[in-house]
Formats: sequence, C-alpha cells, structure tokens
Amino acid sequence: MNNIYITTPIYYVNDVPHIGHVYTTLISDIIARFMRLDGHSVKFITGTDEHGQKIEKAAQERNMSLLDFTDNTSAVFRQLADVMNYSYDDFIRTTETRHKKTVVALWQRLCDNGAIYLGSYSGWYSVRDETFYQEKELVDGKAPTGADVEWIEEPSYFFRLSNFQERLLAFYEENPDFVIPKYRYNEVISFVKSGLKDLSVSRQNVLWGIKVPNDDKHVIYVWVDALANYLTVLGFPDENHKDYQAYWASDSSSVLQVVGKDILRFHAVYWPAILMAAELPLPKKILAHGWWTNEGQKISKSLGNVIKPFDLVEEFGVDQLRYFLIKEMPIGNDGDFKRNSLINCINYDLANNIGNLVQRTVSLLYKECGGIVPTVSGNLLQGEEVLPDYQEILEKVRDCVMRCNLNEMIHIIEQLSSAANEYIASRAPWRLSKSDPKIMEAVLYKLLEYIKCIGLLLQPVMPKLSSKILDQIGLPECNRDFSRFSIPINMNTVLPKPEPIFAKIL
Repeated sequence: MNNIYITTPIYYVNDVPHIGHVYTTLISDIIARFMRLDGHSVKFITGTDEHGQKIEKAAQERNMSLLDFTDNTSAVFRQLADVMNYSYDDFIRTTETRHKKTVVALWQRLCDNGAIYLGSYSGWYSVRDETFYQEKELVDGKAPTGADVEWIEEPSYFFRLSNFQERLLAFYEENPDFVIPKYRYNEVISFVKSGLKDLSVSRQNVLWGIKVPNDDKHVIYVWVDALANYLTVLGFPDENHKDYQAYWASDSSSVLQVVGKDILRFHAVYWPAILMAAELPLPKKILAHGWWTNEGQKISKSLGNVIKPFDLVEEFGVDQLRYFLIKEMPIGNDGDFKRNSLINCINYDLANNIGNLVQRTVSLLYKECGGIVPTVSGNLLQGEEVLPDYQEILEKVRDCVMRCNLNEMIHIIEQLSSAANEYIASRAPWRLSKSDPKIMEAVLYKLLEYIKCIGLLLQPVMPKLSSKILDQIGLPECNRDFSRFSIPINMNTVLPKPEPIFAKIL
C-alpha cells in the first residue's frame, strides 16, 4: 500500500465553474477512487483561489463586498464538487487562516534562503491571466490566450528563478515521467532551455491578498500564494504533521497534480523551483490535460456557448456525464463537446450495451432459475464457459490508470461488455433451458462474472450506477474492492428483481 496525494488546481472564483473545472476534478476523482479500491491510502484535494485583482474587479462589477463575493462563488464550486460526487478529502480556500499561515512561512523560508529580493518590474500584464508576458509572446498586442494586457511599472519582489535553470533541467532528466503526456513535457523542457528570468512574486495596489511580511505595501502574488495550497492541506509549516509526512515528505508517497495545459508552466517550472529554493520535496508527477470546445467552436461568453455543468447534470445525470467526459477526451488532447455524442453515449454505450446486458441476464436468471444464482460445477465452467481472466483484466485497467490513460480504461470496459453481449447472443441461454439446462446455468453464471467485472471497474467512473449494477447481481459491498476482484460470485445468492439501470434519452 502506498500513500497517494492527488491535487487539482484551486479554481479562480472570479466567475462560476465551467466544464473545464468539472473535467479536471473528474480526472482526479476517478484516479483517487481507483487507488482507494486498489488498497492505497489516498488524500485528494481541491478548492478555490480567492485573491487578486480579478476578484476585486468581479466583486466591484457585482456591487458586492469582496468577502461576500468570494464566499458565494466558492460555495458554488463546492456545491458542484458535491453534485458531481467527487470524493475529495479537503476543500481549501486561500482566504482561510491556515492558508495564510502556510504562505507567510513559505515566503519567509524563501527569503531566508536568499531566493527573494526587492526590485522593479516593467512589462505587459494580463489581469485575466494574472501573468506577465514578454513582448515576443504577444499576439496582435494581446496575450497568447487572447486576453488584454497593460503596461505596468512598479516595485516588486522577485523570485530568483534564473538560478534554478540547470537544477530544473537536471531534475527533468532524472525524472522522465514528471509531466504527462510526453509532448507537453518536451514543451516544458524547451521553455526552460530557452532561458529563465526572475519571477515577479508581489504586486502593489492590490487590496485582496496576503501581505508580504514586514512590507504591507505589497501583496504576495498568486504563484506563491495559490501554489502553496498544496502544502496548506498537509499541515505545513509543521513538517512533523502526519499528513505532511505521509503524503509529501515520505519516499514511499506519490504526488499527482492534475492541471489544464494552460497552467502547466506554473506547475512544472515555477512550483518545482520554489520548492527547490525552500528545500522541500518535489511532486512526483504532473498530468496536463487539454481544453474543451463546444460543437467545434472555442468556448467563450461572447459566443454564448459556455457549457453549464449544473444544467447538464439535471438533464442527463451525474454518472452519465462523468462517463461521457472521460470517454470522449484522450488525456492530453483537446476534446469537442457534442450534445449528440453525449446522447449517443448514454443510449448505446450505457443503455444498449451495458444496461441491456444486465437486464437480460438477471431477467433470464429470474425466469429460468427463480432469481437465484445457480450452483454450477467446475467442470462445466470450461471451454466456451471458461470464466474471464480476472487478473489480466484488472492489470490492463490498472496500467491505464497508472499512465493516467482513463479513456483507454473505458474502452477496456466497453470491450468486456461487447464480448459479454456477443457471448449471450452466440450461446442463446433461452434455448439451452430446454435442451441442456446445466449448460444454460453455466452460461448465465459466466455472464454474471462478466457483469461483476464491468460493475467493479466502473466504480471509480460511475459510483452510484455501478453500485446498482453490483446490487443487481447480488455482490455484497464487502466484496467490491479490487483485492476481491478474482473471487467468483457466491452460488445460491438470491438476486433482487431486475430493474432498468440506464434510461435512454429520447
């Protein structure tokens, strides 16, 4: 058993959550759930980033106090996390006292180690991105993201990022799997090789944030403030805290940080350098995923095509949405959200493929076996009726999760379901009931084992509906973790009456 620490970025509360927030946290949640089922100790965290100029502007536009605005918007993010059934262990807000304590301690450590100095900054700044850009990075006078920029000249504290170029490159070479997918890692390495400049880590004229110790004219900038949240929830600066020791400091711990591709640089370059400067351990792996488009178009308020998660859940269901999002986008690639694709996924992949398999099998067991799992002798579970290779199936899926290749995991589950449907069609147990009832019972038992594998593997993706599948085949909750994956279903188990699991979208 390993200790595994899984983090999402903390989400900026200048606006309500969107499909990108749902997807990032969903990836993290599925991996966390899988690892728990596989016997690991997991701490999974998410939260909200509530400081900065964008927040001030958003609150002002809504004629709200800063505290009321951040409280309200953070609550919406937390509500979404609960609606989506994320199994997070902690929800961190940067306005919490515990976080301020962490940020101030980290800042002081950086100062003590000579990694921060007071200088003067001039350059192009994007309020929306909370990022400074070099002249060469601008596209038609705007940030690469399309955000407006303004020229800023002011005193600023700097982090000596330039001192860490060689150490970062050495770290990347020693840790070839630090960033996935690989081509994103190559982008990070190219960026660092092109030369690093010292990083502005404070702002003046910002009201809402954590003050620089002993200099309240400056507020600590987001990329020290926000990134420090990953330490806050582990009890830092108390390095003897049980969570810090278990999930960050231990050689046996594994840290996975899930981010969108737009903030990879901050997590794969700035964050490791800050930790190096503070003489703290580095995370083990960063997963950078792509962006969603909507029916082939970039998502934006101006186009009026923002995808609203709460509306999708109300119309299609939580687990259905979870399944679709993970299936639709290979990790690392961009994905296109299409309403018809979601409907087809629910109707064909879930209702027709998986749901129909469960319904037909349990209905046949009721009709032919009185709703009781038949007692089948081992010599009948051979040849065409040989049971699935449990360990091979689990190892394939485990490998997908370890590589964060979750949509491939879905494909393996769908292949299992397709194989089971082909099997029931070819063996036609409804015909065997008269000609060879013992073989019919063996066929139905094998189908139950197929369904068991599918239901168990779907647990991280569809927590509630997978539970319904496993209830239908009489698998007790104590037998649903992966240590019991290879244990066959108990014969003579009384099954509940069959009920539809997936409703079609008409």
